[in-house]
Amino acid sequence: MKRFASCACLIVLLSATVVAAERNLIPTLENQPDVCREQPPEPDWMQNIGVRESYKRILVQQIYRAQSMQRVVDAQGCACATRYPSWEAAESVYFESFGAAEYWDIVEATSEYRRRANELRLEAMPICEAAGNW
Repeated sequence: MKRFASCACLIVLLSATVVAAERNLIPTLENQPDVCREQPPEPDWMQNIGVRESYKRILVQQIYRAQSMQRVVDAQGCACATRYPSWEAAESVYFESFGAAEYWDIVEATSEYRRRANELRLEAMPICEAAGNW
């Protein structure tokens, strides 16, 4: 009986802990970045793209990310305008090089831009950390 009471108390305590922790995980609807709060929004066509074509949006995001890291490394500075310019350059690359591309070509290009951005990130991160923009 004593063992049963101990188990019951333990279950009650764990349940209360889980409920309290769950209450602290309330998501917010705000999507404010931690650095450079004035980042330009994605172009409307990207935000409104259909689910079946979302792979195109991912490619443009990776192009933008790779370009951003390259600009930081080239400038050896991480001002917000350097790290987060308008999306025009990334859009231009996408439309000129991949606007009529097939699905698998876009998937392959996305992997290449992601790889390149990740390589550049290693150089850009210390520069941006020093500027307080990481």
